[in-house]
Order: sequence, then structure tokens, then C-alpha cells
Amino acid sequence: MTDARPDARPDAGPGARPLRPEPALGAVAQLGVLLLLGAVTGLGPAGWLTGLAFTAATWAVLSRALRRSRPRPTPFGPADAVTLARTTLAGGVTALVADLFAGRAPVTALAVLTAVALALDAVDGQVARRTGTASPFGARFDMEADAFLIMVLSVQVSLSMGAWVLAIGAMRYVFVAAARVLPWLNGPLPPSMARKTVAAVQGVVLLVAGTGALPRVPAYAAVAAALALLVWSFGRDIRWLWRVRVDVRVPVPAAAAGAPVRQTVRPGA
Repeated sequence: MTDARPDARPDAGPGARPLRPEPALGAVAQLGVLLLLGAVTGLGPAGWLTGLAFTAATWAVLSRALRRSRPRPTPFGPADAVTLARTTLAGGVTALVADLFAGRAPVTALAVLTAVALALDAVDGQVARRTGTASPFGARFDMEADAFLIMVLSVQVSLSMGAWVLAIGAMRYVFVAAARVLPWLNGPLPPSMARKTVAAVQGVVLLVAGTGALPRVPAYAAVAAALALLVWSFGRDIRWLWRVRVDVRVPVPAAAAGAPVRQTVRPGA
């Protein structure tokens, strides 16, 4: 017998997840940033289309990430709100960089949005630790926001320095693609201040290079040094993951807690 109540929905059930408000609030904030940029910089058609596409994609990806949590909903803490603000600023940067392809050069607006986004990168982690709201979702959200902003900045700088700069923004995504073929690359990495420092250096160097504040030769040298540091950082992590390989596809039942643990395969085993 079917339920004839007006509020009955076919997808209602124990596994159904309610819609979360955070992605919608982020989309509204993103539209506000685009409207502000339109008023201040005269955002062109390319910028508007790219900004709107970014808004829709962020809403969809964030909604999916929040709804996939099991067995209980993922909390959205104050640190996640800071990361969402950074993502919104990154959306504005993306729209402005898209306008660069049409010959527009809002360098000041680009620099301001990027500088604030990079500054907030040092805030969300502290907020998470001080409020006790650190979570795997928050860590992944933070990492993806960083990676996307760096990719967009590398696109901006490549317009004046050449396509080789794109290697900075593409490296994270190449690593993710390689991990689909080599599952041991998905293994957990130990905390590293060097890794965090190298990641921060990429954003600062690309910001300075994108503003044109440095003469051409020092700017090239700075971006090349940043790329070399990034290659070193990724190489060090890959070497560590190879030495302590983790097969993330083979869960081993835990005897006591009932939670899966991962089988570690060491060289020579």
C-alpha cells in the first residue's frame, strides 16, 4: 500500500539526506562577489560565464560531499565557513583570470582577492584547532580550495611567462590522477611543516609574479624556484609513500573494534 500523504516522497527513507544550507549560502555569497566585481571592474562576458559556472560547480560538489557522509551528517564548523569564504574569493579570482583572455587586466582586484584568500589560508586551520572542529571533510575541503586557487594563479602567470608555469597548478591534479592507477599513492602522509611551507610559497610567488611587481628576470627566477620546491616536495612524499606502501583497496577486519584497518605492504615483504 502506498502512502497517500501529501508530504510523502519516494526518496524518503533511512538513507535519505536532507538538503544542506551551506552550499546555497556559498552560492549566494559567490553571486555577491561577482556582482561587486561587475560594478567595480566591469566584469566581462567571459568572467561572468566562468564565475557562474564556478558557482554551480561548487554548489554541486560541496552538496555531494556533505550528503555522502555516513553514518551521520558531516558537521560544518566555523573553520569550514572560513574555507568556504576562501573558495568564494577563489571564484572571483577565477572570473577575473577568465577576463584576462579577453584582454582585460584588473590587476589590482586580482591581487586584493588573492591576497585575502591566501591570508585566510592561515586562519581556517587555527580556527579548527582552537574550536576542536577539525575533521577529514574540513581537511579535504581546505586542500582542494588551495589546489584550485594555485591552479588558477598559475594560469594567470602563464599568460605572461609561458605554459611551463602551468606545471605548478597541474601537479596536484596529476598526482590525483596517478593515484587512480597506483593506489599506494592514496596512503596517509605524516604531518609536515615543509609541505605546508612549500604550498604557501606557491601562492605568494604566483601572486607577486602576477602583479608585475618584480622585474622580468627575478620574476622568472622566483617562479622557477617555486616550481623546483614543489617538485621536491611531491618527490619526497612519493618516495615516502613508496617506502611504506599502503594498499587502500584491501581492508583487513579489526578484531576488536570492528572497523577496517589498512594492510601495509613494506618493501621486501
